[in-house]
Amino acid sequence: MATWSNLNFQNSASPLMEQIIFFHDHTLIILIMITILVSYLMLNLFFNQYINRFLLENQTIELIWTIIPAITLIFIALPSLRLLYLLDELNNPLITIKSIGHQWYWSYEYSDFNNIEFDSYMINYNNSPLINNFRLLDVDNRIILPMNNQIRIMVTATDVIHSWTIPSLGVKIDANPGRLNQTSFFINRPGIFYGQCSEICGTNHSFMPIMIESIMMKNFINWINNYS
Repeated sequence: MATWSNLNFQNSASPLMEQIIFFHDHTLIILIMITILVSYLMLNLFFNQYINRFLLENQTIELIWTIIPAITLIFIALPSLRLLYLLDELNNPLITIKSIGHQWYWSYEYSDFNNIEFDSYMINYNNSPLINNFRLLDVDNRIILPMNNQIRIMVTATDVIHSWTIPSLGVKIDANPGRLNQTSFFINRPGIFYGQCSEICGTNHSFMPIMIESIMMKNFINWINNYS
């Protein structure tokens, strides 16, 4: 059932997503203040003759509403530039994963380990033996990653443009054929995180989900040993 919380972002699972949510709230407060101020001035223009003359025929107020928007843009631009820098920063990743987009599924390769690669298909909800799975989001092969470690993801595609997106991690990167894009993320808590291709890549665009399971490092090492 949909709730009011569905209108907001997903719960953050990475420091970058926390910064994105902070910047969103920061900008939203500024927009609300601007909306209230402009609405108040417009109402006064309609109903208050003295304020009407003051706003339309006063050089001081013209100077004020030229300087204030410039200052407001600075308060928005500075945290925005800081966030853009943080999103592009790569800090010595512990693990590198390569993600390849196909029509319509994902393939993954663990570049730091031998012979760990697999395809990830969406589980058919009607034929799934699981009762509590999430329709259109669960996959047959999850991405297993350790928490509290820097992860680098390298993304490409074999056919058309896809987009590898995990909202709770603040990650969205295009997968272009013939080009290798990269980004990094840091998962700060255990859990299962879902995403989908967010590029309209064809008829089955909505049927290529992404599923990450974040686990403790010792469990990740056991998974690597068992997989090999």
